Amino acid sequence: MDTLKAITERYSYRGTYENTPIPREILKQIMEAGLAAPSGCNTQTTNLIGLDDIELIKSVTSHFKKPKFASAPAAICVLTQHIPGYDDVYFNVQDYAAAIENMLVAITALGYVSCWIEGEITWSKEFSRKLADTLGVPNEYELVAYLPVGIPAEKGSRVKKKPFEQRAWFNGFGKEQIRKNK
Repeated sequence: MDTLKAITERYSYRGTYENTPIPREILKQIMEAGLAAPSGCNTQTTNLIGLDDIELIKSVTSHFKKPKFASAPAAICVLTQHIPGYDDVYFNVQDYAAAIENMLVAITALGYVSCWIEGEITWSKEFSRKLADTLGVPNEYELVAYLPVGIPAEKGSRVKKKPFEQRAWFNGFGKEQIRKNK
């Protein structure tokens, strides 16, 4: 699948997954796509843990309130470090967001589905630390997101997006729209 098609076909899958293992080489490709993302001042604050051990996945997902995604045969945990770029400016949120988007596009391009799960994790430092401790993550890292990876067992769909003209303009806010060729 080409990149633009993967971007436009990607959606957040919130259903259950088929019990089909994800080859480790595929999981590694997805993780490499994440690590290829840009990083502010090249601080490379994003780190990843790939999960393909079903018992470990069950252990990690048992902490979530509604772990419908626990049936996924693989997952990627996203870690961040608070490392200043320059003048005490931090880019770790932008870094891991770029890495996650790269991975979501790669997951789609490879024929799988996922969902960016972050809210429940980052709303509570204690919850994030509990997940991190389950995986042996040192204290200088923060676990910020969980991406289940697999084949959907149910039909999923992309949510309807607002039209381009309501969200994007040229040469200033609310100004020029795309000119139609005459």
